[in-house]
Amino acid sequence: MQVNVNSINAQFDWMANSSSNVANVNTSDYQAIDTTISSEGKDVSANSSRSDSGTNLAKEITDQSVISTGVEANVKAIDTQNQIYGTLLDMLA
Repeated sequence: MQVNVNSINAQFDWMANSSSNVANVNTSDYQAIDTTISSEGKDVSANSSRSDSGTNLAKEITDQSVISTGVEANVKAIDTQNQIYGTLLDMLA
């Protein structure tokens, strides 16, 4: 379950960076924030760096859709794990 929580936190950071890029699309000299997700074992993290260019709205909208789907998948996995634990507890009672 911890890997799902770590993944949601990383995706939250990615969404925050993407939202910042969209909010600053018309800001002159704004350097967009590029974010990638990496994982090693149960550690999932968002790695961010400034790009040399401005905001690419097509990329940001696509990224936000991917982030939303990823969060939904992780929430569903957590919910399923909770249901399994509940069933096991019911069997022990």
